[in-house]
Amino acid sequence: MRITDGPPVEAALRRVDDVMADRVARGIIPGLVMLIEHAGDVHADVIGARAVGSAEPIRRDAIFRISSMTKPITAAATMILVDEGRIRLDEAVDRLLPELADRQVLRRLDGPLDDTVPAKRRIAVRDLLTFTMGFGLVFGPPDAYPIVGAMNDLELGQGLPSPATPPAPDEWMRRLGTLPLMHQPGERWMYNTGADVLGVLIARASGSPFDIFLRDRIFEPLGMKDTSFSVPADKQSRFVPSYLTDWRTGALNLYDDPTTGQWSRPPAFPSGAGGLVSTADDYAAFAEMLMHKGERRGTRILSERAVELMTHDQLTAEQKAASGFPGGFFDHHSWSFCMSVKTGDDGTAREVGTFGWDGGMGTGYSSDPLNDLTTILMTQASWISAEPPAHFRDFAAAVYEAFAPGG
Repeated sequence: MRITDGPPVEAALRRVDDVMADRVARGIIPGLVMLIEHAGDVHADVIGARAVGSAEPIRRDAIFRISSMTKPITAAATMILVDEGRIRLDEAVDRLLPELADRQVLRRLDGPLDDTVPAKRRIAVRDLLTFTMGFGLVFGPPDAYPIVGAMNDLELGQGLPSPATPPAPDEWMRRLGTLPLMHQPGERWMYNTGADVLGVLIARASGSPFDIFLRDRIFEPLGMKDTSFSVPADKQSRFVPSYLTDWRTGALNLYDDPTTGQWSRPPAFPSGAGGLVSTADDYAAFAEMLMHKGERRGTRILSERAVELMTHDQLTAEQKAASGFPGGFFDHHSWSFCMSVKTGDDGTAREVGTFGWDGGMGTGYSSDPLNDLTTILMTQASWISAEPPAHFRDFAAAVYEAFAPGG
């Protein structure tokens, strides 16, 4: 839906507020921060409480665990190194990640770990960015296949973000290197693991720890002062609790406490797949940089070519068809570098070419270049499936209805 001249902005935003205030009043989420950037104008609002049962209102500068919204930032960090010539998209990762050289591949996903064949080719940097390295998250119970049990036994961080669990990067890579690939490199899209491998690759290619590289090359230049892998004591009053949503009842159960939980101290393994915390305004700065082709307010982070690659379809039809991602996602979306891009009609008003990604712990982001529109929604309550919860769909629908009534 192409946004055209609509009602006054204030009235439009009040309609969005009314929709989201209803979801808070019904107890679906304790509170939220939403930010809408349209044609250079930023509109932000907060609704609800900082925590379940609390009278303390949530603040615009509240800090959230953004889980998989970390992935696009990891892709941007990778493309900085591509821009500088320190890595190449189609080079094998073996030079920097020898643990992934000479891969063996399972004959069958459900087979024993020693029933393998040699990989037909080496893993390339591009495979990590497009999640086609041949290894990733298997949707289903944790004991579904021997390879899934081995991933969990080795604490490779393939489930709910848990920064206190995985070991330090070099040990994490060593453990990953003991396992066969699930599929041949380049054969199909598999979620998540590629972004964690990229974090190790970035550290080795740059000679700087991954978290420090992000701080120096992305966060500080963009003014993202509250984005990190942990929250220091002097900011924990703004750090909201995290709740798991019971899929049967909708009840919210505490998962992580701001002062004593897993993000209250730096992790051994900074996860490029899901480890960051951030604020709506911090993430909006990152989104603005991508929407302006790598530059924000005079500060260039990426080349235009890098952003073009990051935000456009990078998968073949065969890679999508073999993915097994639930919900028919690849019927109307594809994958660029560590985030999705809309390729067809998904029943929403977002235009084809809209890119972004969500965080399963309760956050989401999308940018619609045709309409010069970015939306960010941050809540404390986890998703219960790969499908966006109703209040996320309601938010997107309300934004487009407000800015493009009857469009």
